[in-house]
Amino acid sequence: MSQAPVTPPVTPALFSFPSQAKVGRVVAKNKIYERGSVGSTLREKFVAQVEQITWQYKLAPETINLPARGGVVEIQIFDIVLKSAELDEDVLRAIDRAIPLPIIFQLHHEQCTRMVATFKRPSEADPSKWVIDGYFSGAWLAADTERQLLPVALDLYGLYEQLLRSLLPKPARLGESLSEQLQRLTRLRSLQGEQRKLEARLHKEIQFNRKVELNAQLRELNTKIDQLSA
Repeated sequence: MSQAPVTPPVTPALFSFPSQAKVGRVVAKNKIYERGSVGSTLREKFVAQVEQITWQYKLAPETINLPARGGVVEIQIFDIVLKSAELDEDVLRAIDRAIPLPIIFQLHHEQCTRMVATFKRPSEADPSKWVIDGYFSGAWLAADTERQLLPVALDLYGLYEQLLRSLLPKPARLGESLSEQLQRLTRLRSLQGEQRKLEARLHKEIQFNRKVELNAQLRELNTKIDQLSA
């Protein structure tokens, strides 16, 4: 992806989805273009990066016998076969904009698979619109990796929450909601980006006084990162 995903979780996994939820329907890119208001530049990325999009599974009350809750009435599983290991995040965002339901993506390339998703939910201000946050990615795993059973959940929101948490690089703190965890990890990712830039500046700096200042800034930044990582 053009925006590097966060470090994958310590124990990455792929999940086995029930056969009764199988859809297996190829999604035409033109449908995404129409519904997602995709411009010419983004269309070029679709063409260059995406071989095929398949609506693979529909997790819904009638397919997996879990009730809807919290705005999650269905969870869609989309498979994307890539032409290379790189996929621009805007491609995923366009698909998410075109389909007003939570989506878990399974990316496939050269006999490897990884899961990618964002916390997608109806806007509190306008329920007809959807909020799409940043994306989190699991590790690339061999396509024949043994898949785990779906997490045990009481409803679709609980299942969605657990699928998303499986992609996060740090576990939830005690009592931390998914929204709070995501806010913390998004802030952590932002600070880690600042850390890399500051380290690069420090490496190039030749003035002693300026190096002292940058080192002090870096120590302060590292303290904040440690606090968010704990």
